[in-house]
Amino acid sequence: MNLLVAGSDRVDAGKTTFSVGLLAHTGARGFKPRAGNNYWFDHDDYQYATEQGRLFGKDAKRLAAASTGDVRPESINPIHRLWHPSAGAGTGILGREDQQFVVDRVGDLNGVGEFVRNGTVDPPENLVDRLPVEDAPRVTSLPDFNDLMGVMHADALDSLAEDIAMTERAVVESYSDVARPLAGFEPDAVAVVEPGRARFYDGARYTKACEIATGGPNDGQLEERVGKVVDLIDRTSAVRLPALDGETRADPEAVADAYAHAYDALLATAFD
Repeated sequence: MNLLVAGSDRVDAGKTTFSVGLLAHTGARGFKPRAGNNYWFDHDDYQYATEQGRLFGKDAKRLAAASTGDVRPESINPIHRLWHPSAGAGTGILGREDQQFVVDRVGDLNGVGEFVRNGTVDPPENLVDRLPVEDAPRVTSLPDFNDLMGVMHADALDSLAEDIAMTERAVVESYSDVARPLAGFEPDAVAVVEPGRARFYDGARYTKACEIATGGPNDGQLEERVGKVVDLIDRTSAVRLPALDGETRADPEAVADAYAHAYDALLATAFD
């Protein structure tokens, strides 16, 4: 059984809280193909990971902790991108006006991963001291970065897809408002989460809508946005989600109890 959790909000839709509760409810293993955080705005998370010589974010950490078995964040989150606020008006390699890509951690090689650096920005001083990035490939243009991602990042995502295929029960969490974080992944059911509400969709129809939204199944250049995809299909059901306090959000079992009605509706879609 494969379940996808996507969000209709670009900022904080509540995907990870919903996902960790779903893991507790189903006994599944969580996966987050792509994630990222910001050196400035997520500094505590940056410090926690890099002091261990690693790079991962709080979402992957929460999913790993809520999954069955002994799971490392890097093993379920093969691509993590570190950002830094942009110092000027330039958009940088990835075309973002508000922040600059600093470094990617790709895969879980030797328990850490491989790294790719942005050769056009200076990394934080302690990054070079804490992570093995000194000899990492450096990219200075988007075409060069795309070429490298077509090999390193694609291989890491292909390996994750194999892990998901071999997992009896998998919960895959997307990022931002991207509809499908892993090309070729077809879930049994999809939960689209936003503050106060969750909507549920048949997995095969959702996958087809993703292909229509990008023009075809092999178009890897565009990321389908949730809003565009769900406009093409009917939902199977929807439920209201109560607001949860911090203590409840920190406990997957407590989230599972609070959102049990939502998880039952999602599973009903998966097994329909």
